[in-house]
Amino acid sequence: MKNKIRIGCGAGFSGDRIEPAIVLAENGELDYLVLECLAERTIALANKRKMTDSTKGYDPLLERRIETLLPHLVKNNICLITNMGAANPIEGAKKVIEIAQKQGLKVKVAAVSGDELKIGNYELGINDIEIFGEEDEALKLIKNELNDEKSLIPNSPLLISMNAYLGIEGILEALQADAQIIITGRIADPSLFLAPMIHEFGWKTDDYNLMGKGTVIGHLMECAGHITGGYFADPIKKPVQNMENLGHPFADVFADGSAIISKVEGTGGIINPQTAKEQLLYEVINPNEYYTPDVIADFTTVKLEEIAQNQVRVTGGGGKEKPSTYKVSVGYKAFWQGEGEISYAGPAAYERAKLAGETIEKRLKSQFGEIQVDLIGINSTFGNWGFDFAQPPTSEVRLRVAAKAQTQADAALVGEEVEALYTNGPAGGGGVRKYVNEVIGIVSVLVDRSKIKPIVAYFES
Repeated sequence: MKNKIRIGCGAGFSGDRIEPAIVLAENGELDYLVLECLAERTIALANKRKMTDSTKGYDPLLERRIETLLPHLVKNNICLITNMGAANPIEGAKKVIEIAQKQGLKVKVAAVSGDELKIGNYELGINDIEIFGEEDEALKLIKNELNDEKSLIPNSPLLISMNAYLGIEGILEALQADAQIIITGRIADPSLFLAPMIHEFGWKTDDYNLMGKGTVIGHLMECAGHITGGYFADPIKKPVQNMENLGHPFADVFADGSAIISKVEGTGGIINPQTAKEQLLYEVINPNEYYTPDVIADFTTVKLEEIAQNQVRVTGGGGKEKPSTYKVSVGYKAFWQGEGEISYAGPAAYERAKLAGETIEKRLKSQFGEIQVDLIGINSTFGNWGFDFAQPPTSEVRLRVAAKAQTQADAALVGEEVEALYTNGPAGGGGVRKYVNEVIGIVSVLVDRSKIKPIVAYFES
């Protein structure tokens, strides 16, 4: 067993920059590279793409990332773990093999699936679902689509996806089979980092103290540029240098569950206790009990210590027995949204934009139950409260009007009415843009974990 491994994080969300991962693979001296690219709405949208084309549903940037990274991964013997498989890990793995064959490279790829509850032979009904939080109208609609005699996902026009947040098990199986590229679906973010620690250090998965420590490290790493100063940066209060060359982090993880987080020398950004604390508390509601599929982690005993420039030592943390349920993210067709934007500039720009918004609202209010009128830069973020806008800017204002609709055709009416402002006034409007978008809603439920198992398939180039 090893005493130390180095894990880098090259992406913190689906649309993250590609270059920092290449820098890590080239110069980071890594054992493992993680690309964390999934979120609730991300996987719902991936399922929507898969419904249109059964060969799609993996991350849209998978091909570009793999094409640039694969030569470095093979040359430097780095294992890649990523949830870029999204709604279709099998096809994502096949695409990796296709790229490897074109590049003349030999790799073993594992696809970890089983998180999507509409595949396989899951005998689940509505009584197997536990409400996560307060039941809302959307969840009531979903429940009405299900009954005890149906499988969990019927042929419903409403539901798009149901994906469980799996843990380490499938990745561990793939690591034990010596897969160099592991493409997963919906696996909890810290689990992507925890699995190689367990594999390399021989940790017992029921040693919840170590599971908690490893989860702390995974949570600190999972958002990539967050901990290297990207989301931390504020040019007035918290300046960060060379953000155009922002580096992503790597962690030297030790067998006792401690770690040192750093970045490749010469890259931009900063790692210090402040950046680490902001990431440690990111998305954490209860630091005493941070629920993951692998452990209920305790963050309250974590210690962060700056030991050198851009080096933070992480110690402490712990946990208790993992939960008996998996969180399941449910994606559904919520509504169509129509939008229109137009700009007003020069004298009385604010007053003209305000009149335009009031005009559109009066025209549409009989057709739409919910209309949002924003004056971007004035009230689009905080509404008409929170700041004193008694003296709004008058040089330029952009009006945005949005409304919820039940059909695509109805949603298109919003942008059409905004465009009509060109000649129907008020004066001086320009730069119209129109949008129609089907909005995917997300709710969460809990499902007995004993009913859901990871599935691992292997491919070789």
